[in-house]
Amino acid sequence: MPSPHALAVPMETPRPEHPRPQFVREEWMSLNGEWEFEIDQADSGLERGLRDRALNGRIIVPFAPESTLSGIGITDFLEAVWYRRTVTLPAGWVGRRVLLHFQAVDHDTTVWVNGVEVARHRGGFTPFTADLGGVVEPGEEMTVVVRARDPRHAVQARGKQSTTYANSGVHYTRTTGIWQTVWLEAVPEVRLRRPRITPDVAGSAFHLEVPLTANRPGWTVRAVLTDAPRCGDPGEDAGTPAEGVAGETTGQAAGEIAGEVARAEVRADLDLAPRVVLRVPTDRVRLWCPGDPHLYGLRLELLDAEGGVVDGVDSYAGLRSVSIDGRALRLNGRPVFQRLVLDQGYWPDGLMTAPSDAALVADIKLAREAGFNGARLHQKVFEERFLYHADRLGYLVWGEFGDWGASAGAGWEDNQQPTASFVTQWLEAVERDYSHPSIVGWCPLNETHQVIHDRVTTLDDVTRAMFLATKAADTTRPVLDASGYSHRVTESDVYDSHLYEQDPKLFAEQLSGLADGRPYTNVFGADVAMSLPYRGQPYFCSEFGGIWWDPDAAASAGGDDNAVSWGYGARPANEEELQSRFAGLVGALLDNPEMFGYCYTQLTDTFQEQNGVYRFDRSRKLDVARLREAQSRPAAYERP
Repeated sequence: MPSPHALAVPMETPRPEHPRPQFVREEWMSLNGEWEFEIDQADSGLERGLRDRALNGRIIVPFAPESTLSGIGITDFLEAVWYRRTVTLPAGWVGRRVLLHFQAVDHDTTVWVNGVEVARHRGGFTPFTADLGGVVEPGEEMTVVVRARDPRHAVQARGKQSTTYANSGVHYTRTTGIWQTVWLEAVPEVRLRRPRITPDVAGSAFHLEVPLTANRPGWTVRAVLTDAPRCGDPGEDAGTPAEGVAGETTGQAAGEIAGEVARAEVRADLDLAPRVVLRVPTDRVRLWCPGDPHLYGLRLELLDAEGGVVDGVDSYAGLRSVSIDGRALRLNGRPVFQRLVLDQGYWPDGLMTAPSDAALVADIKLAREAGFNGARLHQKVFEERFLYHADRLGYLVWGEFGDWGASAGAGWEDNQQPTASFVTQWLEAVERDYSHPSIVGWCPLNETHQVIHDRVTTLDDVTRAMFLATKAADTTRPVLDASGYSHRVTESDVYDSHLYEQDPKLFAEQLSGLADGRPYTNVFGADVAMSLPYRGQPYFCSEFGGIWWDPDAAASAGGDDNAVSWGYGARPANEEELQSRFAGLVGALLDNPEMFGYCYTQLTDTFQEQNGVYRFDRSRKLDVARLREAQSRPAAYERP
């Protein structure tokens, strides 16, 4: 009798491209593909021996078991799931240490290799690594066992994952277990850790912090900056084979060799994280911006006392700055109005996992076609391949965290109970993504709905902790303490609101007080404050629109079944009404000289939420050329 979890959809190795394009070594191997799998509904698997026996089903990694692409497609609550795979390490890696990388596993993970526990990690959005030194050597066989726990009732960072059986409102099908690439990497014993690449536009330079695993007498770190050709067409698939080679991230065409721009070496025996400065000659300076997303190639090497290369990685960098002057938020010293779209990063068949690398590129292309120049990456830490494509295509993004799941249901005065784990996971995300030029701001929290009163609450503590941690980790980008609703940090770099008023005239009136220092703010009821007072920061309306438009779904539901199809406000009678409403709402923001940008909800329909510019399957449902036209005129903020 076949297993109830038998694989339904055989596939070639999925998502074979290198998952970390900004830090690439030559020797790596994807472990995506078929794994043994078993659901552990009561989380009793360890007692029942699941760690030490074959599992009764199969799954396609890196797709979550709730997704159809996994071959499972079970959408009920999964308290725990187990994975198992046996693989032989390449014999050619002899003399190297082997790292086992997990790009994202939801939510609490334990990993065993050959019966030895090698990793524990909490958090469903960020990567972690197991060092297999002393456990298994190149040429040997290893059995990897993974247990992922995803408790239903715990306070945890879930993003938009539903805590009820069915999807409802703005909550969607859950993701449990492995949902991003699993891979192996061969590294030297003493090696480079991931660098921080900080652009310095004023000084025409890049400042590199290059952490090392250890320091050796006479060793040096060498960095070489090269010119790279312009990024390719937004629709191209920039994927690489499952066993990648260095150099992919520079964007070079086949046979082209980028010219050297700058080179520097520093001692590697004194500092755990040597600092390297690469100064760009004046005639080689080319600033990264949406209209010209120039990326420099970057080669980092660790040299021994004889000058031999012990470790080498390929990376890239973009030279751009973000600055603040009053209410102005500038890119490279210039006002660039941010025409952002809310992107939730869900797909019908892969859920939070893109079905292919090309799908990531396609979403950026679709947004740009509709007139947007960037996105809020909403309630999810997007996979790093997306940021790579945003870097090379000149797409502005705000990095965000999937913080929903903090509500403890304790009433509006103290209902938000985020844990220390929220801070931990957010710092992991910031560290991972620090060097991406496309990221122009950070926002650790979203719609933290709790009133302001005279007691310091858990939400106050955690909001401030996440803000200060972000500022300590990155001094180069603005930080928004919370998007919409409850601003609880006085010195937040940016202030915002969410406003879904559908009448363009009323919408403009509600936002008109910004010039007098009285911006629209989210409140409870008529006048119960959720935020500390505005202090003149740069301001944008970071959620608006959400116009309900999917006549097919609405008709099939009898017209007004919100469980099947819904959006904000009354559904337009026809597309002409939608286009007029969109142009009016956008126009109110473009005409406000104090507003540095906006974020329209949303790029695609997402399950029952039918308010996207495109359908959930990315097909057309309206004339996006008209949306682009409405957004294309210069904003008042951009005028001299």
